[in-house]
Amino acid sequence: MSIENLDKIFQPKSIAVVGASARKGSVGHALMHNLIERGFSGQIFPINPNHKKIGKLPACPSIRDLEVPVDLAIISTPITLVPQIVQDCVDVGAGGAVIISAGGKEIGEPGKKLEEAIQKEAGHSGIRIIGPNCVGIMSSRSKLNASFASQMPIAGKMAFISQSGAICTAILDLSIQENIGFSYFVSLGDMLDVDFGDMIDYLGGETDVGSIVMYVESLTNFRKFMSAARAVSRVKPIIVLKAGRTQAGALAAASHTGAMAGEDSVYDAAFQRAGILRVKTFEELFDCAELLAKQPKPAGPGLAIITNAGGPGVMAADALSDFGYEPVSLSTETFQKLDQILPPYWSKRNPIDMLGEAKPALYRQVVEICLNAKEVNGLLIMSAPQALADTA
Repeated sequence: MSIENLDKIFQPKSIAVVGASARKGSVGHALMHNLIERGFSGQIFPINPNHKKIGKLPACPSIRDLEVPVDLAIISTPITLVPQIVQDCVDVGAGGAVIISAGGKEIGEPGKKLEEAIQKEAGHSGIRIIGPNCVGIMSSRSKLNASFASQMPIAGKMAFISQSGAICTAILDLSIQENIGFSYFVSLGDMLDVDFGDMIDYLGGETDVGSIVMYVESLTNFRKFMSAARAVSRVKPIIVLKAGRTQAGALAAASHTGAMAGEDSVYDAAFQRAGILRVKTFEELFDCAELLAKQPKPAGPGLAIITNAGGPGVMAADALSDFGYEPVSLSTETFQKLDQILPPYWSKRNPIDMLGEAKPALYRQVVEICLNAKEVNGLLIMSAPQALADTA
């Protein structure tokens, strides 16, 4: 049932906030504030047995007391209360629940039993669950900020999925600073139900998603993950930062999400087979995110390298070869156009070495020729500092 009812989570028409609060500084207050202030246009129902009103909205003691159906329940109560709340959600026909509450399997056996109790109450009802132990979710299309993060992402075509709430908020802060847009921001937490495979499957069919970026500590249901990733990566780039590469990191991941990270070589092989690009650092992840946000996906592997120095061109060709590709062979038409404007001793091939005296006007001409060349799908433009021409 990989994507069943996920629309009720990410494009809901009505939301119940179980554990809503008027107390500033509480998670329940942050959830209410974000839903209202970030522009969600659907119905919002605060649920709190100790208050008749939360802000300007009337509050109900239980989700069972609502007289209208709800698509999504956001739960921020102590986790010991969550099994009964999930049962209430099932009884009223809610499509999904985002469980913010921590204290699941990441704390050990008592938390694991609580998660088993939650799963038992959900049963085969079709309700989908994100979390527990998560920051929440955001959807730009729905103007939905169902999280306790302090900001809403800039609208864009990239989706971000994270097992860590802290990584989620860090990427969010950097994305706003760098003006990078996202269509979805999803904190999966302990992945009691909805996992990376489900999210890839769902986002693969969303027209407002052009690429997917993920922070992963562990995977569940490898078969489902591989099936979804292999299908989606053919049409949408998927970038992953897999933490827990070392033994120490794997143990840290276990204490964080309650799941062992596994043998790193297995993940490497799985990502490669699924067509996923793996990065190793936070900086690389963000660089890839920025590139995907600001550049269209190349139509093919045809890269032209334009340079004013031979050495950097050679190094670029070597780097490209490391990923199994070679600089694109120039067509006869493209070669002739370049040969007419470049010095007699240019490289006569790709990388296109224009020599040291290349001025900005020549760069512009060469770029225009390459942009119009049918065999070229992407450009790498390099300029080595030299005294003969100012290319700054």
